[in-house]
Amino acid sequence: MPAKVTVRTNANIRTKIVWGALAASMTGLVGLLSILDTPNAALSAKGVSLSPLASITGTRGVDAIFNTKADLESSEWDSIVIVHSGSPAGSAESIGAQHKTVGYDGLSYHFLIGNGTGMGDGEIHLGNRWLTQSNGAQLAGLQTPKTSNAIEICLVGNGDRKPFTDQQIQYLAQVVSALSQRLDIPSDRIFLHEDLAPTTSPGRYFPRANFNELLGNS
Repeated sequence: MPAKVTVRTNANIRTKIVWGALAASMTGLVGLLSILDTPNAALSAKGVSLSPLASITGTRGVDAIFNTKADLESSEWDSIVIVHSGSPAGSAESIGAQHKTVGYDGLSYHFLIGNGTGMGDGEIHLGNRWLTQSNGAQLAGLQTPKTSNAIEICLVGNGDRKPFTDQQIQYLAQVVSALSQRLDIPSDRIFLHEDLAPTTSPGRYFPRANFNELLGNS
């Protein structure tokens, strides 16, 4: 009889261990996803990144980009400009360090979308300038101040040398669509850098037709 009691006890212990481990893993997953729903979660002076897996999954995911430190200034933004980093790899830290060398206080873009090298493929980084609702850098080659109130979105990569990833373009379209709808930015105020300046940015491999199609379907 004591042996039978011992077997039941060990089984109960193993069951508790298994259920405890499962509960812990589920708690971690819920904690990760809750970042998207908690205002100002995980924000820092350097910005905040949304993982490509959890960042843009339906309307609630897209809304995470509006969890800014400063109040969202809808009337402040009148256009969106898409650029590329011009380098095959990059992260908010590395590109921010480059921007510091020319006098900025860090990353000068509002958003950065990774290509899998330096950042996750499709990872969306909300720069500190977006979180604080501050103007971005004066983009190279602009001859007019027509984008002085533009939201600047940078794709990591060199679009003159190779195509961007499908993930990058998909998430770019969703972010641009969300911004344009929330901030009442019309489609004729969504620009590529090359539309405004003597540059090829975001590069000859940027899939303009596919991007516009995705934008229309968002």
